[in-house]
Amino acid sequence: MKAVILAGGRGTRLQEETDVIPKPMVRVGGIPLIEHIMRIYAAHGVSEFVVALGYRGEVIKEYFANHYLQRRDLTVEMRHGQVEMHPSGEDALWDNWRIHLIDTGLDTMTGGRIRRLRPWLADDTFCLTYGDGLGSVDVGAAIKFHRKHRAVATLTAVHPPPRWGHLDLDGPRVSDFREKPQSGEGWINGGFYVLEPSVLDLIEGDDTIFEQGPLPALSRSGGLHAFRHEGFWQGVDTVRDLIQMRELWDSGERPWLKQ
Repeated sequence: MKAVILAGGRGTRLQEETDVIPKPMVRVGGIPLIEHIMRIYAAHGVSEFVVALGYRGEVIKEYFANHYLQRRDLTVEMRHGQVEMHPSGEDALWDNWRIHLIDTGLDTMTGGRIRRLRPWLADDTFCLTYGDGLGSVDVGAAIKFHRKHRAVATLTAVHPPPRWGHLDLDGPRVSDFREKPQSGEGWINGGFYVLEPSVLDLIEGDDTIFEQGPLPALSRSGGLHAFRHEGFWQGVDTVRDLIQMRELWDSGERPWLKQ
């Protein structure tokens, strides 16, 4: 099965980082978000990716085109210009990865980007996610859920991450302070979709926003299902989000890698 990653947006709310690179290339622990996402999928046996490029897509192309070289130690014979590459301890991680990097237009909407990838999807069931969300999602279980319910489209429902600390007030005094638990605020769409190819027929053109046209239509027709994910999920949409993810990485916690 292939996983589509939407990586063409401008990331305007992370402008400090995205002036020169697309948001999926913002790094956590020295690794771009898009590679973290690929690692989540690869951990569940999905290792072929179709990346929908747009804004600064050349940066993503250059990263993966040079990935093999940049992740290895080298010996350079200066006299002859011969380069010897030495094996990396992470070789097994990427050995089976196949990555298609497809330009889907600078200003194309999310639905339009998906529709432009039709030639690469071969009329098969496929996964889809955004290039800026990390979670310990059991992708394999989501695929099984999708097939069991014979869904046309399955999204992963997640609990929204906490944004503010909860206060109990006793007059002017704070009697209790605690961070809001992630599980306390209902459900939101966390991406990590599983989709049938018939979904592409619901996308009219480049201006179609996937979340505002096809998904509501599927909901009304009964074709949209929700796979509930109770674990960690975080969208990296703001500088605050990015700082939090980097702090998690530096602490060694890295919960999106827990499967």
